[in-house]
Parts: sequence; structure tokens; C-alpha cells
Amino acid sequence: MTEQTPQPVPEEQQAAPNTEAATPAAPATPEALAAAEQKVAELQDALLRAKAETENMRRRAAEDVIKAGKFAAEKFASAMVPVKDSLEAALADTSNDVAKIREGVELTLKQLVQAFVGASVEEVNPLGEKFDPHKHQAISQIEAPGEPNHVVQVLQKGYLLHDRVLRPALVIVSKAAG
Repeated sequence: MTEQTPQPVPEEQQAAPNTEAATPAAPATPEALAAAEQKVAELQDALLRAKAETENMRRRAAEDVIKAGKFAAEKFASAMVPVKDSLEAALADTSNDVAKIREGVELTLKQLVQAFVGASVEEVNPLGEKFDPHKHQAISQIEAPGEPNHVVQVLQKGYLLHDRVLRPALVIVSKAAG
């Protein structure tokens, strides 16, 4: 490779100083100076107001996040209050009428199911489904007819909240006969 040495630039080609920019501006009139100062004051005020508004929005958003976390269960909790009331009424019943108590428990279960639906809690009963370790917890395996690795018995139902597992279903899974 060849090295290149910088060539001196002739004086005629060198940039001449800008005489227009170097000359001071015409003296400002008092009115123009006052107008410029007023414009600067307005812009500073607008900047301060914008900063304050941004800080207020940030503070309000932080408060909303705190409130959302604090009262997230409010809807579900308000749906659970009638369920508790019904259970207390069943415990307070001294009639010993089994049919009446059973009817009350069934109505209470309906209230609970409605509360679950309102909170998007879904029941998982995987009987006959292929075993899914994300939604099911296998307690044991037994030899069973049919395809292996399928749920043959549900010991405890599972629950999902918006497709997220709250509790996996406790299941017994089939294995190949051997």
C-alpha cells in the first residue's frame, strides 16, 4: 500500500472568514428586546407546566397501579360474600332436615360457580384426556385398556384463571399393559 501525504492547500482555496456572521447585529430596539424577553418567559412557563403535567401523570399512574393491586379481588370478594352468608345460614339451621340442608348446599354451590364464572375461574376435569403435565399432576399410573398416558381417574379437579393454572388436577394416568 502507498501512503498518502496531505498536500498543502493554497491560501486562495482556504475558507475566508465569514464577515457577515462576524459583524455584530444591528442594535436591538427596546421593543424588540422586551418582546424577545417576553417570548423567553412564555416558553419557560410552558416548559415548567409541561414538566408539572408529566410529573402529575406519572404520579396518577403510580397511584392507579397501587389501587389496581389493592382492589384487584374486589369483584370476586363481593361475589363470595353471599356464598359465605349461605354457608353460615346452613350452619345455623337446627331443623336437621337433610333434604333442606342439601338444597341449601346446592344453591350455595350455584352461587360459588357463578362467582367463579364472573372471575374467569374455569374448572378442569380431564377424565379421558391425554395427560398434560402443565395442567395435571399425576399421583400414580395404572394398567388400563386404551391408549397409555391418558387420564383414567380424577382424584381432585383442577382450576384455571384466564388459562393460567391455579391448581393442577390430581389424576391417575394409564400405562401400557405389560
